[in-house]
Amino acid sequence: MSYCFSKKVALGFDEAIVKVTEELKKEGFGILTEIDVTATLKKKLNVDFRNYRILGACNPPFAYKALQAEPRIGIMLPCNVIVQELDDGKVEVAAVDPLASMQAIQNKELQGIAEEIQLKLKKVIEQL
Repeated sequence: MSYCFSKKVALGFDEAIVKVTEELKKEGFGILTEIDVTATLKKKLNVDFRNYRILGACNPPFAYKALQAEPRIGIMLPCNVIVQELDDGKVEVAAVDPLASMQAIQNKELQGIAEEIQLKLKKVIEQL
């Protein structure tokens, strides 16, 4: 099982971030965290790195259900989505597969929630 879904998009890097944020919103997700990996690596290590951003997406109703089903599930939240510029200049968007990340947790109720979130995240990627 793959741990993510991904798609190369015909958008610039900044455009892709706007578009993925819009598509996430349509599926009930907001962005809780945004990590600019490029800027962080430059600041901390003084290295140049391609455009790479990690978006921490959260769907509050599903996060609440997951927290009720599994008290320590916050370790696995939020659902990360990356936008990265590849070596060939193309832009890729990838989202974590919540089913893959939840395999280690033996909780049937949580699996059902992960399946619903998986469908939503797949739809986001397909709509890009």
